[in-house]
Amino acid sequence: MDKFFQNPALKTKINSSSVKIQEMLIGYFLAPLCAMMANSIFSAYLTRYYADVIGLTDKQFGIFSMALPIVSTVFVIAGNILVGQWIDNTRTPAGKARPYLFLAAPIMAVAIILLFMTPGGDNVQSTNYLMKMIWIAVSFNLFYAIGYPCYYTAHSSMVALSTRNGGQRGLLATLSNASMVAAAGVGASILVPILLQPIMFVTGADGTIDRAASYNNWRMLGIALAVLTFLGIMLEYFFTRERITEETMNLNVKEEKIPMRKHIEVCTKEKFWWMVVIYILFFQMGQLVKNTSMSFYARWMFDSVLSSSNPEATSGALMSTLGLVGGLPSAVGMVIAWPLASKLGKKRAVVLGLILSLIGGIVAFINVHSFPIVTFGVVLKAVGIIPSQYVMVAILSDVLDHLEAKNGFRSDGFTMSIYGATMVGLAVLSMGIVNIFLSSMGYDASLTTQPASAQTGMVIAYLCMDMIGFVISIAALWGMNVEKYLDEDKEKILESQKAAVIAEGGTWIPPEERERMETEKAEREAEEERIKELKAKCAKQGLNFEEENKKYLEAQEKRKNSLIGKLLG
Repeated sequence: MDKFFQNPALKTKINSSSVKIQEMLIGYFLAPLCAMMANSIFSAYLTRYYADVIGLTDKQFGIFSMALPIVSTVFVIAGNILVGQWIDNTRTPAGKARPYLFLAAPIMAVAIILLFMTPGGDNVQSTNYLMKMIWIAVSFNLFYAIGYPCYYTAHSSMVALSTRNGGQRGLLATLSNASMVAAAGVGASILVPILLQPIMFVTGADGTIDRAASYNNWRMLGIALAVLTFLGIMLEYFFTRERITEETMNLNVKEEKIPMRKHIEVCTKEKFWWMVVIYILFFQMGQLVKNTSMSFYARWMFDSVLSSSNPEATSGALMSTLGLVGGLPSAVGMVIAWPLASKLGKKRAVVLGLILSLIGGIVAFINVHSFPIVTFGVVLKAVGIIPSQYVMVAILSDVLDHLEAKNGFRSDGFTMSIYGATMVGLAVLSMGIVNIFLSSMGYDASLTTQPASAQTGMVIAYLCMDMIGFVISIAALWGMNVEKYLDEDKEKILESQKAAVIAEGGTWIPPEERERMETEKAEREAEEERIKELKAKCAKQGLNFEEENKKYLEAQEKRKNSLIGKLLG
């Protein structure tokens, strides 16, 4: 692997020793936004696709619809832990996590296409149920247990590996989470419901789903999502940089490969690690079950939808509205989350926000069939979870630094594999939870109105599960005070690095000086390459090198003095 990533074509496009706007906007926002759009749409709609288009909740499939996500969760967790172990033991010119972004791109693209190529999926009369179940199980696990763990574990590691600068790390964490919020909120909850839902679930003349037409539309959507995902992951690979990995590699100190057993031991003995893991686990569980059940709730719980001549279009419009009013606070949160966390402290901002979200949940229960009341409750919830959405990864990064300061080595791979297993595993498990609520409580996609028991299941999934997560998260974070150790931890890490370098007979160079030397070297090499290319071009086209070089330098000076140039550094 080391030799493969020595190829100059695979080198990062980010040359700056500090984080600049190009890396922020492309590597941590635009690229992850594209890469995670498919997963966000699947979280909102894949369960409905399997139930209403493929017919997975039909009695012919037995308990398969409930068993598939639950059994697959085991493979998802195993996949994430395995990728985390690989990351901890990988050192290449591309870093330790970025190589797995590169690996994930083709796997995820193929998996997405296969998800919507189920044999007989366009034929309602097809009785080859065994072949359908095998195809669905294989394609489902190719995406969730192999492709997405490779991507998400590596992606989740990037903020902690990008820089030790607290301000820059906080901004990257904000942008990284903003990309996920935008993919789920703007993409899956606003644009897709109003623009694509009537196409994804075509309503026949009798008011039921036309499965054949819907299936063919999903196949085209799958191809589009595969291309978008591939491009997004490759952008993230080329426009990110692992400065902390490079920092340890550039010290010329032989690194000991730490066995997984040791990572597990030091992490599980740290109370802050358990606090943040429990918080992430239950907060995300509630959010993912809510998001998975949202399309069902919007389709079956509001009277205006049930009385509509085109219920899919109407429910799509209401779901889009819910996504819009719930997403607006998240958009504002991108600007205010970090200043708020800096003023109050990360933990305190998160806890106070979750208390507000609990109040919002109580408001929604005033009338679960009233769109205005439910919407108001959703808005309060959305405002309350702003700190959690944008600060969560930064809290986790602080814990990783604390572990490094105490133990002398980082456990990014193992910790991020747990984080990834939590995020991806719960995304899969949430589908099983929603399927259990629906299948066991009488949900029938062929009906025009669902029975009261099925409606109760939707209320539990959409309105109750996230509130349970809020309560447990508040309890888990109550004693979290890792932030008070940040300065002390940074000093310990530098002292440990210095001692290691001196022990190897090397010369210690402070990080700031290393960054300056590295920047100068990169700029010098880039300038030498530019001059070489320009001379070759002038010789080939009969141009005067001095004149052409002067034009270039004058243009560069103008660019540097422009507003965009100052922002780009």
